[in-house]
Amino acid sequence: MLIEHNGQSPSVDPTAYVAPNATLCGDVRVGPHCQVLFGAVLTADGGPVVLEEHVVVMENAVLRGTPRDPVRVGRHVLVGPMAYLTGCSVADEVFLATGTRIFNGARIGSRAEVRISAVVHLRSVLPESTVVPIGWVAVGDPARLFAPSEHEQIWEIQRELDFPGYVFGLPRDASGENTMPEMTRRYGRALERHRTNRIL
Repeated sequence: MLIEHNGQSPSVDPTAYVAPNATLCGDVRVGPHCQVLFGAVLTADGGPVVLEEHVVVMENAVLRGTPRDPVRVGRHVLVGPMAYLTGCSVADEVFLATGTRIFNGARIGSRAEVRISAVVHLRSVLPESTVVPIGWVAVGDPARLFAPSEHEQIWEIQRELDFPGYVFGLPRDASGENTMPEMTRRYGRALERHRTNRIL
C-alpha cells in the first residue's frame, strides 16, 4: 500500500518489488532492484526513508524516518524479518538479522553484521566489519559490545546518550517524577499528522 503523508508520496524504482501488503508512507524512496517483502512498513514520520540499490527488506520489518534522523540504507543490505530501524544510517553490504533493533542516530559501518535480536543503541556508531553477536547490545561511539546481562555497563554509557532528550526533547526523569504523560502527549501530537494521509 502506498500512502501520501504530509504531501509527499513514496517513489519506487520500476525494477524494485514491493509486496502488495507492504506499507510505504510518505517520503519513502525505494531504489533499483530492491525487494520489500510482505508486511514490511517503511514510514517517513518527519524524515525520509531511502533504500539505495539491491536492498532486501524482509517480512514485517519496520523502517521509520524521524525529523532529526532519516533512515538511509546503502547498497546490498539485507534487513531481516521483524527488524526495527528508526532514524539510523546503514552503509553498504550490511547484514541485519531477524529481530535486530537499530535506534535513532545510530550509524552502521559497511560490511557489519548485527545478528539475531541484537541491538545497536541510540547514537551509537558501529565501525565497519564489526559483528554484534546474537542478542548482544552495541552502545557508544565507537560502539562497545556487551552481553545483555551486563546492564550496569550498558547503562553507564547509555545514560549519557540521553534517549528522552534526544528522541523526545524531554529531560530525564528526576527522582520520583515520570515523564511518560508528557512524552505520550508530545509523540501523540506528532503522530496526529497521519490523520490527513491519503491512500494512493
